[in-house]
Amino acid sequence: MNIIVFDGVCNLCTWSVRFIIKHDKNAYFHFVSQESDVGKTLLKKHALSQIDSIVLVQNTKVYTHSTAALEIVKHLDAYWKYLYILRFVPLSVRDFFYKQIAKYRYSIFGRKEYCMIPTKEVKERFLD
Repeated sequence: MNIIVFDGVCNLCTWSVRFIIKHDKNAYFHFVSQESDVGKTLLKKHALSQIDSIVLVQNTKVYTHSTAALEIVKHLDAYWKYLYILRFVPLSVRDFFYKQIAKYRYSIFGRKEYCMIPTKEVKERFLD
C-alpha cells in the first residue's frame, strides 16, 4: 500500500492532498493525517515522530521532504509526472527549498483547527 502521511491542519498540505486525489485517477495513494492515531503509529514505526514533511510510505520504503514529493508526482496523471525529472537536482538544493516552504507554511497558507474531512467519493482512500 502507498500511504501519504500529511499534516491535517495545514492548508497547503490539505490542498496538496486534494490535488493528488484529483490527479491520481488510478487511486494509487491512500492518505492519513499525522494527527490521527494511525498516522502517529505509522510515523513512530519509521522513527519519524517529529517531522515537518509530507511522508510517503511504500511498503518498506519511506520517503520524506522533496524526495517524497517527487515520488508522489511520478505516479500522477497527465504532465505532472514529468516533474519527476527534478530528481536530478541535488538533494541538498531540493530539500533546502522544500524545508523553507515547510517552515513558513502556516504563516503563508494558514492552518485549520481540525483535520480535513474527506468526501464520500474518496473516503475509502483515507485511513482512520
